[in-house]
Amino acid sequence: MSAVAPHRQHKGYPVISRRTVLRLFVTGAALPSARLFAQKKPASADPADRAIARGISYLITRQEKDGSFFDPEKGNPELHSTALTSLGVLAFAAAGHLPGDKTREGDTFKRALDFLLRPDRQDPDGYLGHTDNSNMYGHGIATLALTEMLGMGFDKTQDRLVRDRAKKAVDLILRSQRVRKRDPRHEGAWRYKPESADADLSLSVWQIMALRSGKNAGLDVPKEAIDRAVGYLKNSYSNDDDRRRGGSATEQGGFSYQPGQHPEFAMTGAGMLAMVVCGKHDSMEVRAAANWLMTHPPEPSNRWYYYGTYYYAQAMFQRGGEYAVEARRRVEDNLTQEQLDDGAWQGLQGQEYGTGKIYATSLAILSLAVKNHFLPIYQR
Repeated sequence: MSAVAPHRQHKGYPVISRRTVLRLFVTGAALPSARLFAQKKPASADPADRAIARGISYLITRQEKDGSFFDPEKGNPELHSTALTSLGVLAFAAAGHLPGDKTREGDTFKRALDFLLRPDRQDPDGYLGHTDNSNMYGHGIATLALTEMLGMGFDKTQDRLVRDRAKKAVDLILRSQRVRKRDPRHEGAWRYKPESADADLSLSVWQIMALRSGKNAGLDVPKEAIDRAVGYLKNSYSNDDDRRRGGSATEQGGFSYQPGQHPEFAMTGAGMLAMVVCGKHDSMEVRAAANWLMTHPPEPSNRWYYYGTYYYAQAMFQRGGEYAVEARRRVEDNLTQEQLDDGAWQGLQGQEYGTGKIYATSLAILSLAVKNHFLPIYQR
């Protein structure tokens, strides 16, 4: 299998693999060379970069012998191990590391990716959320990790396994999307099980991101699937709050957990990002959601604060201009202050507190690393 990602090929330019492109971004070099590849990225004075490096160091300390990441306080090393390890893989890639780098980060990354590629992680039908009881949440997260890793493996064997696992996982997402929903407003989306007859936005966005990432990397994702997902996203959008304040229908609006509910911080960032990755960069919903997020920025009191900050950081970066500038300032100010002495982040309240440090640390790293756009899904 070629390590070249089809969406990286441009007429008139040399064909370069995603692995090489990422390497060039990390080193800041113009052309690859053996000597350049051996160089170590110098330590950064930037507070966000330092926070990312400390977060990565924390994740390294939480890797098990089998390559998975595990929170000791959670008790059961198998529970959500596929999902959490996938978040860790995404965090390492977003920080500029590659599996197999001759560093402790590269070795950790490779072993984590090897864990995700074990045969017992994926059911014969392609499902990745069964073994660790993470359901379609874990499936979407793991599929995104695999599709983003296409062409970035340690060697051809690992690349081939990534493509095989990713294709099966994407095909399951597509089959699950076609399940008839009880409520017509839920059509085109997903929920906890592949056979679920309802949907929610929080879970669906992971599937949408995985589909878009897979399509970008050359996997077969029909346009119809993206269009149906956009239909669900529009059903989840509301500008009722703005109307009540006397604003125009398109000035501000947000996305809700399920159609008909009120907008929330985390869901507005998630819905906005999903619309963008589906190609609706300048839609009314995206413009209005960006305005909504400017007046509803991330606060520690938000439900699912780290989860929402991850989507907020990506969505506003994609919007660009003043939105990206303001979001980067807020994200970096918040997260650099909230980092713990051991380099980790911890959910601040409620259910998010119980998710553990690996979850919060991975999402914090991903939020801070958006500025680097090392992951293909981050690129505008």
